[in-house]
Order: sequence, then structure tokens, then C-alpha cells
Amino acid sequence: MKNFFKHLKIINSHRFKVMKFCIKAGIPINGFKHDLSKYSKAEFLSSCKYFQGTYSPIVEERKHNFGYSEISIHHTNKNKHHYEYWIDTYKGRLLIKPMPFKYNLEYCLDMISASMTYHKKDFKRDFVLNFFIERESNYLMHPASKEFVIYCLNEYANNNFKNIKAKKLKPIYDEIIKKYDHTYFIETEFEKLKIKNGKE
Repeated sequence: MKNFFKHLKIINSHRFKVMKFCIKAGIPINGFKHDLSKYSKAEFLSSCKYFQGTYSPIVEERKHNFGYSEISIHHTNKNKHHYEYWIDTYKGRLLIKPMPFKYNLEYCLDMISASMTYHKKDFKRDFVLNFFIERESNYLMHPASKEFVIYCLNEYANNNFKNIKAKKLKPIYDEIIKKYDHTYFIETEFEKLKIKNGKE
């Protein structure tokens, strides 16, 4: 199949980096389990089809599928280090929970690795932080999870992996969590329609 080995090389390279970073950070199990669903038939074949090499196949699939990505749906439902995994729906609202500590940290390491993989030429340590902040409003992430991501990426930008250690970061995560409600509700257009029509 076209792009089979090119895509395989990229996901192997990405997973190896995340695994190495997770071991450094003190969450090795997360590293070993990271992105295993990418090798499944549901994700791998479609990813080969939409492979570009300079950005995720998910982005390319969205371009050809009215914004919808079956790869993304499968991947985020199988991997707890994605904030989408922690989003539920109820009565026309989105319910957003904070990512548990180890998955929140894994998400940060995932971002660092993905940036290294897809932006080899222009990668610098502050690239990941700037990338996230520029797109912050796009992420339907619990505010505690988002604050923790920004904290970790800022630490990485300034000090490399020196302070990206689970033992150091867990107390900081716990303090951040205390500042916010456990579950956030986001009203959707469906909910507005229900209220407007008196069907709440």
C-alpha cells in the first residue's frame, strides 16, 4: 500500500520519542502503551491514505470529509492521554473532566514529540508552547488540564526536561486542580435550540 512504510516510520519514531520522554519523566508504563491504536486496522490504513509526512493524517482527512475524522474518533476514544477522551455529552451539553495527572503529563510529552517529528527544521523548545497558546481556544480542554499543559510546556521551553519529572509535577498538578470545579459544562447549539423551543 502507498505510504505504508513512510507512515510506519513516522509513528515508530514518534512513539520511541514519547517512550523515552515518559521514562525520563517517571511514567514508563504510559510510554510503553502510548499510541498503540495507531497500528490497528481502523487507524493505520486510513492514515496511510491521508499521509502527508509534514502533519497528521487526521488534518488531511478532515479536509476531504467535511471536517470529520474517523481516525481521530477512533484514536481519542482509545487513548486516555487525549483530552477528548474526558469529554461526555448530556442533555445537549458537553461535560468536560480534567485529565488525570499521568495522562495530562503524557499529553505534554506527546506534543513535544509530535512537534519534533513534524517540524524538524524549525523546531525549538519554545515552539511547542507557542503552538499550544496560539491554538488554545480550539481545545475543549478542562481549564485545569490546560493550565497544567501550559506550565509543563513553559518549563520545557526554559529548562528542557530538567523539571519534567512526575515527582516534581504531581504537587503542582494537585494545586492547579483545587482551583477549578471538577466538571465543566459547555452549552451547545443543540441546547440553545431546546431552550428556545421550550423543551428543556
